[in-house]
Amino acid sequence: QGQLVESGGGSVQTGGSLRLSCVVSGHSYCEYDTSWYRQAPGKEREFVSSIDSDGITTYADSVEGRFTISQDNAKNTVYLQMNSLNPDDTAMYYCKTDGCPVVPGVYTYWGQGTQVTVSS
Repeated sequence: QGQLVESGGGSVQTGGSLRLSCVVSGHSYCEYDTSWYRQAPGKEREFVSSIDSDGITTYADSVEGRFTISQDNAKNTVYLQMNSLNPDDTAMYYCKTDGCPVVPGVYTYWGQGTQVTVSS
């Protein structure tokens, strides 16, 4: 079955950097898009960034210029490099794939999340 495992979260001070990783399994014979979302306590989950199978990227306005999404197809891994972090970036970060029916009829998969905490 499709599985997404995030890692790389942690606690940093304002201005620091982190690199998140999302290892995707079970999607080997599909083309799919991968996205990062985040959810802060008491807030709705929000889009952060995405990359499609052609490598085309999109970013939320709030992270444009600070975050970079990339993928290593040989490692089935998508990365989110986060620079110039500030307390507003504190959230649980989730990886999501769209477009690959690993389980027939199921086209969207989520990881369990990795926590990012930025202190001032």
